[in-house]
Amino acid sequence: MSALPEADIAARAEALARQAQLTKPAGSLGRLEDIAVFLAGWRGTRIDRAQALVFAGNHGICARGVNPFPQKVTAQMVANFRAGGAAINQLCRVAGAELSVVPLDLDRPTRDFTAAPAMDEAEVRAAMDAGAAAVDPKADILILGEMGIGNSTVAAGLAAAVFGGTGADWVGPGTGSDAQGISLKARVVDEGLALHAPLLHEPIRAFGGREQAAIAGAVLAARRARIPVILDGFVCTAAAATLGPEALEHCLIGHGSAEPGHARLCAAMGKTPILDLGMRLGEGSGAAVALMVVRAAAAMHDGMATFAEAGIG
Repeated sequence: MSALPEADIAARAEALARQAQLTKPAGSLGRLEDIAVFLAGWRGTRIDRAQALVFAGNHGICARGVNPFPQKVTAQMVANFRAGGAAINQLCRVAGAELSVVPLDLDRPTRDFTAAPAMDEAEVRAAMDAGAAAVDPKADILILGEMGIGNSTVAAGLAAAVFGGTGADWVGPGTGSDAQGISLKARVVDEGLALHAPLLHEPIRAFGGREQAAIAGAVLAARRARIPVILDGFVCTAAAATLGPEALEHCLIGHGSAEPGHARLCAAMGKTPILDLGMRLGEGSGAAVALMVVRAAAAMHDGMATFAEAGIG
């Protein structure tokens, strides 16, 4: 963590200076201008290669009945991703991102975090290493997503471990839990918080899962390669939040999930999502849509004429 590179301050200053010369009123393109300057500070504003990674895992907490769908759906959706039939496939095609799906020991779920830590240290490291290894060092930008039945409950546990609060503060419907199911999710998160009080400084080890650990590993690998990252919704953002704010300076949050804990999570992290479309699918879908906006910001920054070039003023 101490060796992670920082943004290029000189490149950001040059980008800001260029923004001031483009043929538009200052600030008139709002956050598109901020995004272009952000890109300039990390990798530059040319996005020739965009990578999308979706990590998949299964969770022992499903034994508590927190999920309205069976765990076999995780593997079935991985097959759907690989066949090109999921939402993320269509969005990556339109956004110009190369998609890879990385299943992580789907036949070996993590442990039920109300009975034991979800993973041991070696399992966490293995999943983080898998996430890091999946990152293309030649990518100009990386979008991250996940798939895992039960992982919105895991994400609620991670968020509570990092930022405090109770299960009720962080849980939501996930893939479609009713009020009774949401109440159960809150109770099991509270049980996990009580059981793992001495371990909350290692939230992924306490609550899981492998796809969240892989996301954390991918975020760190991208930072080391100076690749900006677009995080997806609640589950993905909660996984990244376990790394701490200093490790996330190269990260944007693609969209504000309709999962209720996400707004609280973004506020706690001091980050504003690029989009708010009421999405809550996961699998990187909101991040892929946000990539289109990021591409627009980069194209605006690179392609617009300056006042001098246009002979204006």
